Amino acid sequence: MPSNQTPLGALPSRFRKERVLIVGCGDVGQRAAKQLVGRTKVMALTSSPDKLADFRAQGITPVLGNLDFPETLQRLSGWATRVLHLAPPPSDRVGDWSTDPRTLNLTRALKKRMLPQSLVYGSTSGVYGDCQGQWVSESQPVKPHTPRAMRRVDAEKVVRYLGRSGVRTSILRIPGIYAPDRVNGTPRERILKGTPVLVEQDDVYTNHIHSDDLARACVATLWRGKSQRVFHVSDDTHLKMGDYFDAAADLMGLKRPPRVPRSQAQERLPLMLLSFMSESRRLRNDRLKKELRVTLKYSSIQEGLKSMAASNANRSGG
Repeated sequence: MPSNQTPLGALPSRFRKERVLIVGCGDVGQRAAKQLVGRTKVMALTSSPDKLADFRAQGITPVLGNLDFPETLQRLSGWATRVLHLAPPPSDRVGDWSTDPRTLNLTRALKKRMLPQSLVYGSTSGVYGDCQGQWVSESQPVKPHTPRAMRRVDAEKVVRYLGRSGVRTSILRIPGIYAPDRVNGTPRERILKGTPVLVEQDDVYTNHIHSDDLARACVATLWRGKSQRVFHVSDDTHLKMGDYFDAAADLMGLKRPPRVPRSQAQERLPLMLLSFMSESRRLRNDRLKKELRVTLKYSSIQEGLKSMAASNANRSGG
């Protein structure tokens, strides 16, 4: 019987090519797959039959399954040598608001036969809660303030537990993701709506990463990530949120959003948006550069915003 600790060495040579399973193969997952197709065999879990043809056209082998239904995940066991897990937990309205059954279902399926060599989980920097604008390293204890962040902490615990079985598990804590070719990947629509931001004295620090840089970090971590290690996948910028929207508006030739005190924001903005305006932190990314050896294509939000502005100009014929 093949060993569940050495999934490549126990197989015939024709099966020893690396096999990467992407769970949650949306925008970032497909960008990562683009880097892997041709170098490895890539499979993506999807619950939508409508996506099968599109995945195949990208060189990705799709497999139908749903993380909410463990009985549909049997085909995942023993296939992958490496797993990239980017699927989000259920929403607030589904099941226990503080746990992530999807990650638990995935890890249980993977443990039924040969274990993968590595698993990378895409979490969120929201697990730290409000740090009052302080610099945050990967070793800082988590302190989630929202159900969304609590579910991510639960998922991280499940991933770490899998690491005790011999899988090299790594956790990526990811801030706001942007890209001009990503759905809702720029602040343009929000700026056009005139959604207010906070006045300087009430404003919060925000962190960002371009989708392409995040995808590159995901791939690097599959091979270079240390076991039970946390990495911040964030660029070098430390801007406050209002300054970010001002810079985006200027580059896009749009009117800057209005500034309001927090007391007014609580009356005018939805709860989800307010939750992002209630947490302030600056992420250190030393491990991203030194351990994963990732060189960011967009090392600052200003560089990324310039690419957005150019993309908008091209679409408008400017």
